[in-house]
Amino acid sequence: MKPRDFLQHLTSNGCSLLREGARHSWWHNPALGNRSAVPRHTEINDHLARKICRDLGITEPGQR
Repeated sequence: MKPRDFLQHLTSNGCSLLREGARHSWWHNPALGNRSAVPRHTEINDHLARKICRDLGITEPGQR
């Protein structure tokens, strides 16, 4: 999954950028208070995308 598409999925589910780290961007879900690191790779593995969504408490990409 392209990072642009994944970040759009995060924002459309109510998540926002918390801060930029050295190698990761930290995103959080203000409704639940959960946060997770999103790597700055050219491609985000589907398994990793599902894990980040579970950490943030949102639906996985491709589900509604």
